[in-house]
Amino acid sequence: MKSCLVVDDSRVVRKVARKILEELSFACTEAEDGKQALDQCLVHMPDAILLDWNMPVMNGIDFLRRLRETPGGDAPKVVFCTTENDLAHIQEALSAGANEYIMKPFDSDIIQTKFEQVGLL
Repeated sequence: MKSCLVVDDSRVVRKVARKILEELSFACTEAEDGKQALDQCLVHMPDAILLDWNMPVMNGIDFLRRLRETPGGDAPKVVFCTTENDLAHIQEALSAGANEYIMKPFDSDIIQTKFEQVGLL
């Protein structure tokens, strides 16, 4: 079973994403900010990360840059899931190492399609 780390400061968003991902046969863990996520990745690197941009402590883009610098941090497929939809943010995310980008609000079809596009399904 593939694993996915859901990183978002909103408990509601984490719960919704987790339900969708578990229906797609992912084992899910959660983090509410980038620091918690990085700490979890250092213990167990997931196959996928669904990542919010705007979070306290460490935001998504800073987390992603740090992740990609850690041993094994190039392995997870990272899908940004955020309200930041301008071209500059999307380009910054992709240049920092994101594999895909989806907008909030999302649904099961959107997540499934993006996870298929990056080779997770």
